[in-house]
Amino acid sequence: MQPLKDEDVGGTGIAAEVGTPETRKTRRHGGISEKPGEEVAESAVGVREKNQNSVEKPVSLKILADYLGLCPATVSVVLNNVPGRSIPAETRERVRAAARKFNYQPSLLARSLRKQRTFTVGVLAPELSDGYHTMVMSGIGDHLMREGYFYLTAHHRHKPDMIEEYPRLLLGRGAEGLIAIDTALSHGLPVPVVAVAGHRKISGVTNVVLDHKRAAELSLRHLYQLGHRHIAFMRGQRFSADSDDRWKSIVNVAGELGLEIRPELTIQLERDLTSPELGYPVVQELLQKGRRFTAIVSFNDIAAIGAIRALRDRNLRVPEDVSVVGFDDIQVAAYHHPRLTTIRQPLRHMGETAARILLQRLQGFKDYPEEFAVPPELIIRETTAPPNKKQLKQQR
Repeated sequence: MQPLKDEDVGGTGIAAEVGTPETRKTRRHGGISEKPGEEVAESAVGVREKNQNSVEKPVSLKILADYLGLCPATVSVVLNNVPGRSIPAETRERVRAAARKFNYQPSLLARSLRKQRTFTVGVLAPELSDGYHTMVMSGIGDHLMREGYFYLTAHHRHKPDMIEEYPRLLLGRGAEGLIAIDTALSHGLPVPVVAVAGHRKISGVTNVVLDHKRAAELSLRHLYQLGHRHIAFMRGQRFSADSDDRWKSIVNVAGELGLEIRPELTIQLERDLTSPELGYPVVQELLQKGRRFTAIVSFNDIAAIGAIRALRDRNLRVPEDVSVVGFDDIQVAAYHHPRLTTIRQPLRHMGETAARILLQRLQGFKDYPEEFAVPPELIIRETTAPPNKKQLKQQR
């Protein structure tokens, strides 16, 4: 077991990006009068102006409420984004404007002590830097920000000992629940857990998954209708939580279409990479062996981009000579040249859904789903086309 490092478990830039007023650091405080618009001469603001070295006195909720002419409960509801309260938009804006003016910050510690909760969630992922995980985490962060939660992250690099140990460490740091992204959990935890791309049925774990059967239908039918019959396939790494379900779906749909999955055209990905190098050498090896194929179904977009480079290095054009289909629709897919045809996973939406389900469970919802499936979408861009006439003759 490797020791926990700062880069493995820590904040996610939440103070600047994902935090709420409760989680951002207080920059300064000022005193205010009980009448709107008037600053008290002997307030902390006045003291600060007279003596830059003096200790500034924080503004209390009661003083802020008195300044606005509102009850403290109303001000608290607005600043804590409490749902279900009918407060006019104009009043809400007045409260927020006054809080900004006087740098009022509700105390997260006070709220935690009062409610005996930390309002903190743990997020566990293989990596924090690649397109897939950052898009999922963006959705998670957006929802948690709206609901006033903080989160801690840990990335395990698919190492079994870290997958086993990091949840315990996150819980020890106050996480009330856990969201696991593309992580093969082996058992439940004493807190609510939601797994994005988790396919194991584990007690206490809700799986947010893509409809892989539909994804296989979209990609294979697209290539089939274009006229492709000799197709190379990439199988995902064995440690990836999505690999088995995605491959089973491809095999089933290929059988329905009468497409043969040839062992010599099947690539088993092994390396733990988040760069196009994942797909480059395996396709290069396929070409060196003289294998004939008119299309490639990639495990993900990163591998597809590496495959396109390998094809180009052998003077093969995409899509004129070989069509390529990716998977995920990460942000770079639309800007790569040629622009990548791919299966879109609604990654940001999956992250938001995972966060929403987890918070519902933390709030006591009992009827939570064991699995929540989201639909994929075929995004046709520039890397797929019908086989050329020479290839069609070779397929017959």
